Amino acid sequence: MTALLDRKLLFVSGKGGVGKTTIAAALALLAAERGQKTLVCEIDAKGDIASSYECDQTGYQPRQVQPGLWAMSMNTEESLREYLNIQLRVPMVGRIGPVARAFDFVATAAPGVKEILTVGKLAYEVRERHYDLIVVDASATGHIVGQLAAPQAINSLVQVGRVRQQTGWMLDILSDPDVTGLCLVATPEEMPVVETVELAERISKETTVDLAAVVVNRVLPELFTRAEEEIFETLCDPEVAENLGEAASGDAGPLLAAARLAVTLRRTRAGHLQRLRDGIDHSVPLIYVPYLFTRAHGQRALRQVTAALAAELGI
Repeated sequence: MTALLDRKLLFVSGKGGVGKTTIAAALALLAAERGQKTLVCEIDAKGDIASSYECDQTGYQPRQVQPGLWAMSMNTEESLREYLNIQLRVPMVGRIGPVARAFDFVATAAPGVKEILTVGKLAYEVRERHYDLIVVDASATGHIVGQLAAPQAINSLVQVGRVRQQTGWMLDILSDPDVTGLCLVATPEEMPVVETVELAERISKETTVDLAAVVVNRVLPELFTRAEEEIFETLCDPEVAENLGEAASGDAGPLLAAARLAVTLRRTRAGHLQRLRDGIDHSVPLIYVPYLFTRAHGQRALRQVTAALAAELGI
């Protein structure tokens, strides 16, 4: 499973609220700690990556945020400027005004054009070997398919010329499972599991990108062994609970009720985990990250997630 970090380009996606950005940030940090020169790219530029590393807001130009780790935020206008400069030798100017407005018009009429600038920038960094690994905090489940399928869609529309050549090498990078992979993030709850299973099927049918792994975040621990559970059930007997409360000089009822709730939640989530396993190709590994019983965010929480991923990946 360490092969997950041996790729060159790793997209991380999932339903909003499942911890997609945290997992992307942790995977990038883990790769950097393995000695890989790593870039983490935030697609929606909300600033969540910066919060994870407790650093200043990131921009289009990558900057180092940890030893061996660089971070950036995607900007389609900046990407267009860079593309025009590299491919067409158009000088880099402060703003491209009319070109940008024309581009917006074309992009509205031809879906997939903006996505090409996003995916193309990342694929270009891979092709030029600027980094050992690029981890992408990609769009959420509703948009990731269109993003990954954009080069394929443009390639099918344009048969000859420069655009065809550009999307051709992008497709080569995206379609190679040794180079590119998609990591989906879910939580053991009904809607995230349903969306993850549906998305995995769409990825397989509508894109050429390999589903590398599914990370299940916020997995609750098992509280009791079977023998301990029998003891717990005995303690929950009203007469025993009353005696327990007297011995402890307090009401033991709320404590026992909380423990029962935790057990119920664990079992319910175990059912969702099984549905996820049944709905995903069994060749795709499931990686479990435990629930962090903390309100803290930032570096401390990130390093806990990183350690959990390292243990799961056997690093």
